[in-house]
Amino acid sequence: MYAWIWRHLPGPLWVRISTSVAAVAGLCALMWFFAFPWAEPLLPFDDVQVGEIVPGQDVIPYDTETNNTVPTHSVDPSATSVPIPTTVG
Repeated sequence: MYAWIWRHLPGPLWVRISTSVAAVAGLCALMWFFAFPWAEPLLPFDDVQVGEIVPGQDVIPYDTETNNTVPTHSVDPSATSVPIPTTVG
């Protein structure tokens, strides 16, 4: 397939190389700006759970609708906004 495309490109070698580079760059731009943003909501890469979920024990430290962390307005720098889950024993 690539040999067929290369044989049908017009011009001398430097024109074929520049046309190939422009075609690859155009394809990458189409994928980057149109295909990947369209497919992003369909892919589960942002929804990561580590360990087992125990109802009533596990605390999700962010809003599940917006996936943003809860802001803290604490003066104490040692305070954390993420509660430390307890172990079930």
